[in-house]
Amino acid sequence: MTTTRIRPASALSRAVATTPDEFAGTYWGREPLLSRAADLGGPGGFTDLLSSAAVDELLSRRGLRTPFLRVAQQGAVLPGSRFTGGGGVGAEISDQVLDEQVMRLYAEGATLVLQGLHRLWPPLIDFVGRLGAELNRPLQMNAYLTPPSSQGFSTHYDTHDVFVLQVEGTKRWCIHPPVLADPLEKQAWGGRADEVAATAQGEPALDVVLQPGDALYLPRGWLHSARAQGGRSLHLTVGIRGLTRYALVEELLTLAMADPLLRATLPYGFDPTDPDEVGAELEQTVATLRSWLSTVQPAQIADRLRNRSWPAARPAPISPLAQLDFADALTAADVVTVRPGLRWLLGENDADQVALRLTGRTMSFPAYCGPALRLALDGAPHRVGDLPLADDADRLVLARRLLTEGVLIAAPTDAAVVG
Repeated sequence: MTTTRIRPASALSRAVATTPDEFAGTYWGREPLLSRAADLGGPGGFTDLLSSAAVDELLSRRGLRTPFLRVAQQGAVLPGSRFTGGGGVGAEISDQVLDEQVMRLYAEGATLVLQGLHRLWPPLIDFVGRLGAELNRPLQMNAYLTPPSSQGFSTHYDTHDVFVLQVEGTKRWCIHPPVLADPLEKQAWGGRADEVAATAQGEPALDVVLQPGDALYLPRGWLHSARAQGGRSLHLTVGIRGLTRYALVEELLTLAMADPLLRATLPYGFDPTDPDEVGAELEQTVATLRSWLSTVQPAQIADRLRNRSWPAARPAPISPLAQLDFADALTAADVVTVRPGLRWLLGENDADQVALRLTGRTMSFPAYCGPALRLALDGAPHRVGDLPLADDADRLVLARRLLTEGVLIAAPTDAAVVG
């Protein structure tokens, strides 16, 4: 019997007031999108994710260290020594955030940037995990707390797409078209500062004040600046780490090192300043490269892209002690599910074994475990006793191993079992 499972609302629907298909086809990587709170589900906004009280706790009671906090003033990032110091007896560190120093700098007009909150604050850990799974991309989450009528950073662009979620206060955003379309990470705005400044003097493509609960999507490369209005402003920025066709080129070039013809030394006496000599060698090299490219298999590039992208996102956190206790006391009646956000690939090692590939490691199992592994990893909650193995002893051995390796977790108590 299969029971209908009630899924939580899409995380993407909290950031864009359009359908996923329209967002993907019209806006993703192309155009900014402004979504008002009323179109995102009303005035509840994003205070469930973060609030001023939460920022106070992070700054004062969580032992925050650099680089989890940046402080910007008048367009410049201040050195960490301005707001960090020793942790006191029992904490032999020298870069713990000093709340009184942060308070003073903020009162003087500095913007506080809390970085990596997807690793620190439970509501954001959950939200970023869900949104990352929907987009199939690694994400990062920062928070920006700006004093009244202040601007933390001058006009610039990012080399990754962002969602801006306005939590508290209001902020005016001025958006200008790119000076460089689709910039790569190595093409930061600082290298085009004059162009950016000149473009920022022109008419903006979008000039809007974000109210609490509003959201803004910006593709990489779009110029933007933001200034808090009457009161302090708190907003969240979700950074989306995309993959580009240039990443494919990079992986192809890495694989090309295996070709001895492409590794060959250029002729004795080669003059790199002579266009004729360069042209002749370039023609031969292009021909060799073209021939080699025809031999590349998509699976080779897929392997390299997996190794490149999987480590950039971590799965949902687990509670180590509770996880081990659950595994120790496991019974056939217990319900397990795959750890949210876990990246995995199941394939055959040989006729006798299957391999479960995870980030940075591979687990091997007898081939007869293949069907049970596929069921356990399908994202639904399953009773251990329902795994397709010979008996409960085998089922418990497999489930315990997957639990102690952090692959499976105990399913939520309200999860409807699929069986």
